[in-house]
Amino acid sequence: MKEYFSFDQRLGISIPNLEMEWAQYSEETQQVILFHWEQIRGSIPDRIAELENIINKKQAQLSVESNFKTSCELNSEIADLASIINDLWLWYRANQTMADKMHQ
Repeated sequence: MKEYFSFDQRLGISIPNLEMEWAQYSEETQQVILFHWEQIRGSIPDRIAELENIINKKQAQLSVESNFKTSCELNSEIADLASIINDLWLWYRANQTMADKMHQ
């Protein structure tokens, strides 16, 4: 599957990396890609939950932090994690159509 997906370090998941138009792939290849994507897509909510736990811990640290520089760093880290969560939800929702094709 490495030829159809690449691991995104920031997101912590593999994402589709298709070099051709979807219709150019054989039906069998499309089914394999869709099956693999559905497995990845199913793991996205768990990945989001992991990141939310990290955010919660950082927010708890932030609530007792008195050092301004450290507070700014924590805020920045929280914002970065929130951005990753947003991107993961976009992948999860935007590719619903791919998952729907698999079930047709």
